[in-house]
Amino acid sequence: TKHHKGSIYCLAWSSKGDLIATGSNDKVVKVLKYDTITSSLASNESDITVHDGTVRDCIFLDDTVSGSTLLASGGAGDCRIHLTDCATMSIVQSMAGHSGHVLSLCNWGSATFASGGADKSVRFWDIRARGCVNMVQYGGNNGSAVAACCVDPSGRLLVTGHEDSSCILYDVRGGRTIQSFKTHSADVRSVKFSPNAFYLLTAGYDNRIVLTDLQGDLTGQLPSVVVAQHQDKVISGRWHPTDFSFLST
Repeated sequence: TKHHKGSIYCLAWSSKGDLIATGSNDKVVKVLKYDTITSSLASNESDITVHDGTVRDCIFLDDTVSGSTLLASGGAGDCRIHLTDCATMSIVQSMAGHSGHVLSLCNWGSATFASGGADKSVRFWDIRARGCVNMVQYGGNNGSAVAACCVDPSGRLLVTGHEDSSCILYDVRGGRTIQSFKTHSADVRSVKFSPNAFYLLTAGYDNRIVLTDLQGDLTGQLPSVVVAQHQDKVISGRWHPTDFSFLST
């Protein structure tokens, strides 16, 4: 379907696989129902029109208390992250904190997620606490916009990909940077831990997808290898949930 009036910047599946969300530079987030039995999209779609700039990322969250499925979306404009209840399509929270465009979102657990921004910071949010519960600020004037972020399944390790081509590993519980490393030569646009967090998949504007081994000493030199190459910028890499394989675009 010709679905947005502008470029689509992000796409997310709900955990049950029954909803798809897309965000665009037409400032709209669209939510479509997906029938898992007939493998078809419903004809009607719901629009979230609360953003006043390009929607750069969106993720689904499962609120285990209320049992509802929520969608977090963020981007340019007012730099807020908006939380929508997918049953009623109403905004339930509007989270302020970033002073620059929100460039990436990632979730772990049921009620917590993180956001990376052009203000060179990552913020941690808890939907039960209704706000920002932690923040990592990168490097003052020397820092670089956080174009991608990911938290490992245990919630202990944060990785960020930056526009200056660096990746940074951060110890969430210890509140300290473990190391900064460069396996790319241009903007890093996607960082994803493998499901067991043994490996890190990164992709960037240097057309490359790099696999980094995280099974040794995280403070030492991390073994990495270029596993695939596109003919143009790589925007996204995602792991298969169970197989040792990935998709890239």
